Amino acid sequence: MMDVTGTPAEDVPPEGARTYRMPVARLALTPGVSHGPLDGAWWPRCDMLELELPALVGSLDPGLGTVTRVTVDAVAWPDAPRTITTPGHLIEVTLSAVDTEAHAIALDCGTVGRWELLVIPPGRSAAAATWLLATAADPRNALTAAHMLALAETGFEGHDGG
Repeated sequence: MMDVTGTPAEDVPPEGARTYRMPVARLALTPGVSHGPLDGAWWPRCDMLELELPALVGSLDPGLGTVTRVTVDAVAWPDAPRTITTPGHLIEVTLSAVDTEAHAIALDCGTVGRWELLVIPPGRSAAAATWLLATAADPRNALTAAHMLALAETGFEGHDGG
């Protein structure tokens, strides 16, 4: 299921073709320096990385650096393109089958650093997603992405919340 109900772009292409911008990313980052396995969480609206990644990158503080490469789970994003254009630059997309990177996205910002974010599945309930966003961004959190998703599933089972 895809949600592309973003705001129409201001630069409408010729011949009536329409393009859309995704709404602002649903994102929570660990304040300061992270001390856990995660640096926050991201809750995309759909499973199309080429639509979601520009919104994610655009919502990051410029002080975090320019995202040059992302590493995503090959199972979660099997059809991800190998490059994605965002305003001002091109981002390389690397697929990983490493278990520790399942349910996560790593944002590489050159010499500035690397951020590891939990990826909350788009269809997750609002209640579960709210908990996951807050917990992943908590500097005291020591849980992995897979463990957090499992806890959220059992803790919010039967609640549709959104």
